[in-house]
Amino acid sequence: MDRPAAQFDPLRVLVEAGIALSSELSLDAVLQQLVETAARLTGARYAAMGVIDTSGHGLERFVTTGIDAETYAAIGDLPRGRGLLGVLIGDAETLRLHDIADDPRSVGFPLHHPPMRTFLGVPVLLHGIAFGNLYLTEKDSGDFTEEDEELTQLLAAQAAVAIENARLYESSTRSLRQLESLNEIGTALASEIELEPLLGLVARRLRELVHARLVLIALPQGETLTIAAAEGENAYGIAGARLAFGSSKAGRVLERGRSERVDSVVDDPEVDQQAARRLGVRSALYVPLIARGRTIGVLIAHDKAGAKPVFSDDDLRLAESLADRAAVAVDLSERVGRDALARVVAAQELERKRLARELHDETGQALTSILLGLKPLERTAATEEDRAAVASLRELVVSTLQDVRRLAVELRPSTLDDFGLSTAVERLAETFRDNTGMRVDVDAQLGDVRLPTEVETALYRIVQEALANIVKHAEATRVSILLTRKESSVAAVVEDDGKGFDKRETGDDVLGLVGMRERVGLVGGRLVIESAKGSGTTIAAEVPVP
Repeated sequence: MDRPAAQFDPLRVLVEAGIALSSELSLDAVLQQLVETAARLTGARYAAMGVIDTSGHGLERFVTTGIDAETYAAIGDLPRGRGLLGVLIGDAETLRLHDIADDPRSVGFPLHHPPMRTFLGVPVLLHGIAFGNLYLTEKDSGDFTEEDEELTQLLAAQAAVAIENARLYESSTRSLRQLESLNEIGTALASEIELEPLLGLVARRLRELVHARLVLIALPQGETLTIAAAEGENAYGIAGARLAFGSSKAGRVLERGRSERVDSVVDDPEVDQQAARRLGVRSALYVPLIARGRTIGVLIAHDKAGAKPVFSDDDLRLAESLADRAAVAVDLSERVGRDALARVVAAQELERKRLARELHDETGQALTSILLGLKPLERTAATEEDRAAVASLRELVVSTLQDVRRLAVELRPSTLDDFGLSTAVERLAETFRDNTGMRVDVDAQLGDVRLPTEVETALYRIVQEALANIVKHAEATRVSILLTRKESSVAAVVEDDGKGFDKRETGDDVLGLVGMRERVGLVGGRLVIESAKGSGTTIAAEVPVP
């Protein structure tokens, strides 16, 4: 670095640097200005500032001057704090060397790194704790001097104040952005009805606040997790995708109900490595959505932007805060949906009961009256042709009457209202046996005490739908139905010896399982489906009963 000595006043440079550093509020700009000023003060060809990470043993940021962009790119990964850099991190004391290679603690340089001999390292202390270190090499006029050391230490002291101010400013700005985002989400919760825009807003704001490459929100649907919101790279190709519970990290987090930070995806055995490679994922945050003690989804963030794509504990806490808001949105949506669904189901049952009564009382009686009216016609028919016509009409009316009675039972069996779940299921099994020729075993262990009407209705419909699925899909020869009463719940289990199915290949909606889950969910119960190809199917519904 060529400069006339008479024109260079280091103290003036220090004063100007102090003013410039103090007026800068961007931490990155402060660090860049710091290394450039240090190089100017000491006549160093190269200067760098290494910021120590939270562990206190490595570097999280490395700012340089003197190395052109091409060389910078050719060197590759930034230093992690080994060799002499590690010595300065550990000791936090000034180090001045004639030749780096002469020090036994040196570990050399990577390929394409420019040659460096003379060295001066000075710690930058904040409140007595090392924030980082200034590294100066290749002084233009020989070795670094004691004056260089003193000037750099003064610069480091000035920089410490500027760094603290910049950190406080960035921290307050970040907090303000977080508060604004939380307020925006809170306002949206109070005014927005649709779930999708709310989850999209949460994902978008989290991505901005933690500088993530991709943010996802996954919600359970049957035996899988469905991506309900996606923001960032490849978001359009991911939205709506499904993740298996057992084979995905998100599914495991949903089951455990606690947040996890993954600094290295390739080192986590629970992560789907094939999917991670396809998306180029290196690090992640997984935060469960918890509402009223129940885990109802997972928020996922991938890859923090910057040289070190690892999320911090602060990022995790912020993600948990936004996940709380997302959980409120999902819970509200579920409750509104359940209330609406409950009203629809109740209205359906009332309409079924009305139609069944009309079919039984009015249509059935009308057809019976027609049958009675046909008897005189049979006796008075003059010709064989007339008698055959009356007989044919009588058979048609009898067949129609049987269909009406069967339809009335399917709509709403009177036995369910009059005698309870056990009797209704036994009658249903008899009809199923007569119509299909399958062997049906019913074991009802409910006792003499009647269940709440909504519970009896829900379980009856589950058994009814399960039998309908067996006829359509199972190719079974034998069916068993078990009704059991426990201390605080009642269960209905329908099992067949049919061909079964693979739950990963067959969607819930194909087999009508979504409606069954919703109906059980309305009475606070749960539905479990166990099946495999060639091994039959078991459907179990359990409902709490006071």
